[in-house]
Amino acid sequence: MNALINIDNGGTLTDVCLWDGDRFTFAKTLTTPHDLSACLFEGIEKVSAAHFGEADTEKLLHQAKHIRYSTTQGTNALVERRGPMIGVLTSIPGLDGLLRATGPAQDLFDGLVGDRLARIDFEGSAETIEFEVVQLVNRLTTAGAARVVVACANPAEEHRLREVLLRKFPRHLLGSIPIIYSWDLAGDRDHARRVWSCVLNAFLHPTMERFLYGAERRLKEYRVTNPLLVYRNDGASSRVAKSIALKSYSSGPRGGLEGTAALARVYGLKHTLMMDIGGTTTDVGVVDGDQVAVSLRGEIRGVPISYPMSDIHSAGVGGSSVISVRDGAIAVGPRSVGAAPGPACFGFGGKEATITDVNLLLGVLDADTYLDGTFTLDADRSRAAISETVARPLGISLEEALIRMEQAYFEAVSESFAALVTPDTTLAAFGGAGPMSAAGAARPAGVRRVLIPRTAAVFSAVGISFSDVGKTYEVQVPEATTEAAAATHANLLVRAERDMFQEGYDLEVCETAWDLVIEESDGTHVATSGYNAGDPVDEPGRSLSLRLTVTAPLGHPELSKDTPVAESPAAVARTREVRSAPDRVEAIPVHVLDDLPAGAAGAGPAIVEGPFFTARVLPGWTFRVTAAGDLLLEDTL
Repeated sequence: MNALINIDNGGTLTDVCLWDGDRFTFAKTLTTPHDLSACLFEGIEKVSAAHFGEADTEKLLHQAKHIRYSTTQGTNALVERRGPMIGVLTSIPGLDGLLRATGPAQDLFDGLVGDRLARIDFEGSAETIEFEVVQLVNRLTTAGAARVVVACANPAEEHRLREVLLRKFPRHLLGSIPIIYSWDLAGDRDHARRVWSCVLNAFLHPTMERFLYGAERRLKEYRVTNPLLVYRNDGASSRVAKSIALKSYSSGPRGGLEGTAALARVYGLKHTLMMDIGGTTTDVGVVDGDQVAVSLRGEIRGVPISYPMSDIHSAGVGGSSVISVRDGAIAVGPRSVGAAPGPACFGFGGKEATITDVNLLLGVLDADTYLDGTFTLDADRSRAAISETVARPLGISLEEALIRMEQAYFEAVSESFAALVTPDTTLAAFGGAGPMSAAGAARPAGVRRVLIPRTAAVFSAVGISFSDVGKTYEVQVPEATTEAAAATHANLLVRAERDMFQEGYDLEVCETAWDLVIEESDGTHVATSGYNAGDPVDEPGRSLSLRLTVTAPLGHPELSKDTPVAESPAAVARTREVRSAPDRVEAIPVHVLDDLPAGAAGAGPAIVEGPFFTARVLPGWTFRVTAAGDLLLEDTL
């Protein structure tokens, strides 16, 4: 069997999805922040038990063609500013102003770099420059820089500094402070984009490096020959050694976008918003028709980068985001309790309130059926946390606090996607907390239709199944001439052939797409067009780059189409006491999605329990089970 194992590692929960060529099998486990490889292998063990009937990790690993891993660790690290302090050594005049050009950029710059930026002037003798370089690097490291980015106006200047630094700071003296050269990471002529790419990559690298190489070592203990692949934010996967940390940012949500595009195809949706609510963030992306919206030059947390990237926006609102009182009002996030200590109801020592605690006390969640009954929640701990941190500071009852916290959470989630809504928008809601909050967040934003996939709890991992193994390159053409473009094409072809061979594929069986990127000398984009070797090039005064995308196609799942099915009343499994106001509790019907046939329908208020998720149908909303087993909610008000 050529099984594909897809892993989506979140701040609170880790999802594992197995595609065996015929069906999906999936499992969830708590993320283990102290050792991310522990939850990875625990998840694989759980999914092997679900697939084989008994746990057999080694058997499953040896049947796997690929193990693809995505993570929100980088996203969460930037949201919460958890990472090394970065120093920047530059020869570019006014670089700090370029990097602080916008409000979000200034905030991120202050958090990652701050006053750890030093400018080197290349005027003067070689001895003077060497002396100044040593002094500046010492100043940056003394100020706390754990990684130093060298950013110069051109590659030649960086090469000159590299020679000085290698000579003056041998490895045993500089110790564990890596130096990263901006032109090595990205050949982008726009200084701000290139340097921001380097700063962000330096910040994210330690988080990814420790886990990924540790996981590879553990896989070798099982004598697994296929390497662990990193799923990237450009929608493809590659070996750990062939990936950069920056491309792991929002890789999990990109999997969700690929899955959303597959849903849009089978449901014929015109404009779909992905809303993936995990433990730490709400990630939002756009699918136009059935195409993932991608920017030629991406953006992360409001700052520009040099690489193409899907338009994913992350807000610090998740199932484990802290809900607290700030300046006399209820505030949601961006800080998260993660998996450790986790929400108070997890019983791991958490003493701060989250929406998970709120939904437990409201009655939306059942303490005994959380994660399909594999984990029991503690309502007393939730009650104590909310009383102490929200109800008492505001001088209100616990019951009123619950209703106000829920509304604040709905509004925070709604704000994350409201600006992207069109009259044709369908909200595809998934992630552990997505189905619970979809209807409450959709209505304020003007969205009247919500699609919750049956695999919502692990949908980003499912979405990775619609991707392939591949590499993307962008290389500068030294001169804007036909001959220079052809020579660059030939060199890039050799490089791609070597890299894909290391991925396990001959270039002949891969799909290739070539583009010529035309920019002004300052990096301003002019045009992108297809390119074939030998095509005439005539762009005097402009800068050119060749972009090559190489893809080794894998088999993708086929989703069932939503064929018309006669509606029938949805069977009620039981009722649950749910609080809808400070002074009102009512028994509402609970439906089990896996027990409902296609066409089963009902109206809110109701709860639909799916595999590892709970969907809330609010008053004024209807629901219907589609032919594919997904849940479609529509607002009738």
